Amino acid sequence: MTVQITEKAARQIEKQLAKRGGGLGLRLGVRKSGCSGFAYALDFADEMAADEQVFEQHGVKVLVRTEDLPVLEGIELDYTREGIGEAFRFNNPNVKATCGCGESFAV
Repeated sequence: MTVQITEKAARQIEKQLAKRGGGLGLRLGVRKSGCSGFAYALDFADEMAADEQVFEQHGVKVLVRTEDLPVLEGIELDYTREGIGEAFRFNNPNVKATCGCGESFAV
């Protein structure tokens, strides 16, 4: 099971944790949502839960619940800037379809 973190994403995670005043890392998960089934969920992690795995690259940690791993297997977490907007991007090889508004995806 793998989750990849690009250098740009790692720098942004570091920046947000510093702005927040600390933390263990970033928690990446999925939740039921939208017309296609799933949406990504991001949150700060201050401690690791027993049902989580840690993926560490470029000096940052991303925590993922074991039950979310089948949907997130092989995902690359990136951070991009487009025009005046910037955001985390999820390059997930498991996605089979997305909804028209971009809110949700199906695997």
